[in-house]
Amino acid sequence: MSPSGRPDTARLVFLGAAGVGKTALIHRFLHDRFEHKYTRTVEELHVLEVDMGSGKMRLEILDTSGSYSFPAMRELSIRHSDAFALVYAVDDPGSLEEVRRLRDEILELRGCKCAPITVVGSKADLTESEGRVLLAADVMATVEDEWDANFVEASARTGGNAIGVFGALLQQVELPHRLSPAVLRRRDTIPRPSVKKRPPLKKANSCVLS
Repeated sequence: MSPSGRPDTARLVFLGAAGVGKTALIHRFLHDRFEHKYTRTVEELHVLEVDMGSGKMRLEILDTSGSYSFPAMRELSIRHSDAFALVYAVDDPGSLEEVRRLRDEILELRGCKCAPITVVGSKADLTESEGRVLLAADVMATVEDEWDANFVEASARTGGNAIGVFGALLQQVELPHRLSPAVLRRRDTIPRPSVKKRPPLKKANSCVLS
């Protein structure tokens, strides 16, 4: 049974430091738009239906806060999710260190040496002259060779490879990884107020946006 608790449900959780672009990537995928104004996320759950041909699958996308003010909520989301997008920004080395810490936390809570993790380099449209300091090749070497995880770079601003992020995650939960927003029907978006409260998978092919 899925860690989410229902055999017909797959939950994807986005984790990472504040301001790295988790919400922007999700909104680009779901609605094909980019909000230039940054708004702090508390926690938001997006629920969609995927037509599998033989039946429908419930896909949940959990967008978490980068502040991690509620560790119990974060622990619950880690224990009961099927795949993880650990997001860092290519212009922020500290955000990659946060991804490293989150990976360690996931492995500890899940009690395994490997987990369905995709590391996502956000703001991939930035060049070195525009502030990029983390090169894709360097991060990929660590993620794939040392962490045995997937690696993807994407840009919410341009839309470049946003679908690739979800493709990597869906492949990890054994859903069709070529899905696009056109074949997903958005059912609901559920804000989660702050006051409320699988065995190792084979690596998927990695994507890099040049």
